[in-house]
Amino acid sequence: MKEIYNFSAGPAVLPKEVLQEAAEEMLDFNGTGISVMEMSHRSKSFAGIIEEAKQDLIHLLNIPDNYKVLFLQGGANQQFAMVPLNLMKNKKADYIVTGQWAKKAYKEACIYGDARVVASSEDKMFSYIPDCSKLDISEEADYVHICENNTIYGTKFHTLPDTKGKDLVADMSSCILSEPVDVSRYALIYAGAQKNIGPAGVVVVIVREDLIREEIYEKTPTMLKYKTHADSDSLYNTPPTYGIYICGKVFKWLKARGGLKAMQEYNRKKAALIYDFLDKSKMFKPTVGKPDRSIMNVCFKTADAELDLKFIKEAAEAGFIELKGHRSVGGMRASIYNAMPVEGVEKLVEFMKRFELG
Repeated sequence: MKEIYNFSAGPAVLPKEVLQEAAEEMLDFNGTGISVMEMSHRSKSFAGIIEEAKQDLIHLLNIPDNYKVLFLQGGANQQFAMVPLNLMKNKKADYIVTGQWAKKAYKEACIYGDARVVASSEDKMFSYIPDCSKLDISEEADYVHICENNTIYGTKFHTLPDTKGKDLVADMSSCILSEPVDVSRYALIYAGAQKNIGPAGVVVVIVREDLIREEIYEKTPTMLKYKTHADSDSLYNTPPTYGIYICGKVFKWLKARGGLKAMQEYNRKKAALIYDFLDKSKMFKPTVGKPDRSIMNVCFKTADAELDLKFIKEAAEAGFIELKGHRSVGGMRASIYNAMPVEGVEKLVEFMKRFELG
């Protein structure tokens, strides 16, 4: 069977070791005689699965004691509503818009209060991260929101914005667990699992405990209250049990590989392989300048859209799949999340060299 390297932006590649373990346990998890897919979320076995996953994530990110970890549903899009519904106490919030998802989050917040854009890179098709050192932050703002890594455009905040003491909320869907993070610098972190954690259907929320409160927007549905889920340890309703189980296995895989510091070094090595080639290539060009480049999503183009399509087609035939850029920007995108092996990146670069030579 031909080796396939999946560069999808999400749902994305998962560690082979995790998939193999899950396959071995599919029909009989830990001697229970049943699959995790069939298991009651109220059972002792699943209670162990979700608690272990939570503790491993706390260990990996060194999450302080005054934060809660929640395993929810609805992806980042649901968080676009949950954040303002739960955190917009003064009905004011400031947003930094660096891509399509940040823009969607801002538009959703406008439904519930006075949301302002205090910085944006839309003027240049979101190809850079704006200077966020001297922002016009509202004195009444309840929080400042960012999308830390922009999947579509391949940009990343390498320096967090100066929020002038206001709570920072971050969508980390496409960069969580790729490097160490000082969680205490954030009021709330959320991440859809389908890029760098596990399968689609799970969203992880890490929220400071003082923000889990009763006094929120009065018409907030019960399911959209952080307190509902914090009080029930993410078991208010039936959670995505199998997805959480896979996430837990990914956390253990990360721990076995040396944790997030080791992953950061590994991810930088992979990204450097592609960027070094792109910076020297006469055919392929990176779409983001060096200071703002993502190490998770590498975006690039040729000078011709037809040539882009030819490359994508021939790359797929050679086993390098899902390299097509987002429909809004075109070109190519190689998503090289934690589970993408360095060999996959090396072979992709070799293929690109051969393609350029014709």
